[in-house]
Amino acid sequence: FFHPPAATPDPLWSRGLGDVYKRQLMVVYADVDIEHDSEFNAWYNEEHIPERMSAPGFLDSARYQALKGGPRYLAVYELESVETLQSPEYKRMSQNPTDWTKRMSPNVVGRGTVRNICTQIYPSEIDPDNTGRGMAPALQIGRMEVPLEIEDKYNDYYDNHRTPRNLTVPGCLAVRRYEVVDGTPKYLTMYEFEHEKVPESLLWEKYRAEDTMHDYIGGNYSHPPGSPGVYRRIFPARAF
Repeated sequence: FFHPPAATPDPLWSRGLGDVYKRQLMVVYADVDIEHDSEFNAWYNEEHIPERMSAPGFLDSARYQALKGGPRYLAVYELESVETLQSPEYKRMSQNPTDWTKRMSPNVVGRGTVRNICTQIYPSEIDPDNTGRGMAPALQIGRMEVPLEIEDKYNDYYDNHRTPRNLTVPGCLAVRRYEVVDGTPKYLTMYEFEHEKVPESLLWEKYRAEDTMHDYIGGNYSHPPGSPGVYRRIFPARAF
């Protein structure tokens, strides 16, 4: 069983962001054919991420690659608010793409590209333990479409049963849940992990086997293909 070395803490994970409490996300998923990998990653890391982070209201960002599920690539941006995407600076970038962007954007070379704008619904209040950590070394992302008639029970079970239990698993650092306000499906759950082996641990598997969500809510929700996905951070580089 893999354990990350304790002597090499992730500098990005431990760095501070003041008192900012992050409540909005933009996530972009894409599958990219292997022949585009090298230039696609160079464009994202060297031009696109720095450009986006120069716009007001972009607080943090990271890129991930799927180890389980998909789509294969994931970019996550923490936003000050959803209005960040309406700023003149952001609109100017979007409406005047560079030549490299015209050639390498996930809308050009990607397959099944998905862009979601999300607003945080859990936790609903400021939690000092969730503030200023930076972007997690690994994530598990679940994307769910939930029938209207079971939404209330779904949210209750997630917030008051499943999440508190999963937070007791070693290496599970935080859980944040979002409602998608631009795109589909409607719900996104982000588990933040110390490393990508957390959902393979015996305790995680035990909790999953004991989970009674479907009995509690009296129905079923659906995932799009590739969800849930487990992702390892590839940019900025991890310390382990």
